[in-house]
Amino acid sequence: MGLLTFCINVTLDGCIDHQEGIADDETHAFFTRLMDDNGAMLWGRVTYEMMESYWPAVARGNVEAPSAVREWAIKLETKPKYVVSSVRKNFPWTNSHHIAGDLRTSVQKLKDTIPNGVLLGSGKLATELDQLDLIDEYKFLIHPRIAGHGPTLYQSGLPSTRRLELVSAKPLCNGAIAVHYRRERD
Repeated sequence: MGLLTFCINVTLDGCIDHQEGIADDETHAFFTRLMDDNGAMLWGRVTYEMMESYWPAVARGNVEAPSAVREWAIKLETKPKYVVSSVRKNFPWTNSHHIAGDLRTSVQKLKDTIPNGVLLGSGKLATELDQLDLIDEYKFLIHPRIAGHGPTLYQSGLPSTRRLELVSAKPLCNGAIAVHYRRERD
């Protein structure tokens, strides 16, 4: 069985707005390694639509981008992408699949069938999946910024505190810190 890993950029004050992080070769290389190490991506509809509106064009070469950014885009193009949505049913981006039905059952099945793991990259969906006790690990890239606005991690709350075990912490040259936590199970 593969692990479900919540992975996202976050500022020191918990903001997960994608425009608030440092977008350089080092951060793109970090996320490319994570994607390489996992079998699939899992997003909510809003995140999927944000990604779909930009990354396929980068992969095709229609948008000028540094090599690390293009490498991420090309790899993302071929990576299986699973999308949770009750509104949208059609996901035409290459290797995109709709997840419908019972969320707990569908995501557990995904974990069971992808042995090298699934990367979850949507804040709102992470809250729902954490409430269902499905997230195994957390890999946050903490940026040296205070945004002063949202959206924030777990903005709508959790029923109880999550105790985490530190697996690793690595500072990047740009001042961000890559942290990896594993969920402590009772």
